[in-house]
Amino acid sequence: MVENGSVAAAQSSQVKSATRTLDIIEYVVAHDRPLVAQEIAVALGIPVSSLSYLLGTLVERDYLARDGRRYSAGPGLERLQARPGGFTLADRAAPLVRTLRVQLNETTSFFVRIDWDVEAIVTETSEQALRYSIDIGRRLPMHALASGKALLAALPAEDLERYFAEVERSRFTPTTVTSEKALRKDLAEVRRTGFAVTNEEYSLGIRGIGRVVTMGGEVVGSLSFGIPKARFDESMKRRAMDLLERTAGLLEAC
Repeated sequence: MVENGSVAAAQSSQVKSATRTLDIIEYVVAHDRPLVAQEIAVALGIPVSSLSYLLGTLVERDYLARDGRRYSAGPGLERLQARPGGFTLADRAAPLVRTLRVQLNETTSFFVRIDWDVEAIVTETSEQALRYSIDIGRRLPMHALASGKALLAALPAEDLERYFAEVERSRFTPTTVTSEKALRKDLAEVRRTGFAVTNEEYSLGIRGIGRVVTMGGEVVGSLSFGIPKARFDESMKRRAMDLLERTAGLLEAC
């Protein structure tokens, strides 16, 4: 009974938080001037401590804009009214990447291929003290990252031949795979299992797991986790793979 009561209490709290979030958006949008937090708190009866967190989240997601102490409607609200097909790949991936991060509490990213590099267009960093981080927009080597290997493995044969002919593969750690023979062996394993797994190949102490994503039969990018080696074991690996598989399927259904 205690456990059921705890679950019910948690669900009630989540519903209240969601309701308050919608109330804040509707209240701010209904006014033709920016509002200070105290006005919103008094009008909606929300404790200032709770309001501060909700406002911060809404600003972070661009649903509200903040100018000093004042809040107004943000550009994120326009995305909710976008025409079908008006959402970018990053828009579609962002909520799922965020959910993956919450589910595993490990750094999660969505990468796309730019020439012979990969670039994160969405990333969510783990909240744990020991964590990995990825910079949005920074180009990274395909051969050393799980997402990069997942995308390499999905290349048509002729493109893969061009990659090996054109790219000089740098060594970042003692375990970075640089030789063509060894990398081809890794890519064959990615094709067999559906997942790319790296072992401290770009950053010491970090393991990576990546899974390619397709839409309409075309490869559009890859999802990956960056996990400190101290937390990486077979149980973590299996759970990460399961989450990536299911999430990639949701993106592929878009």
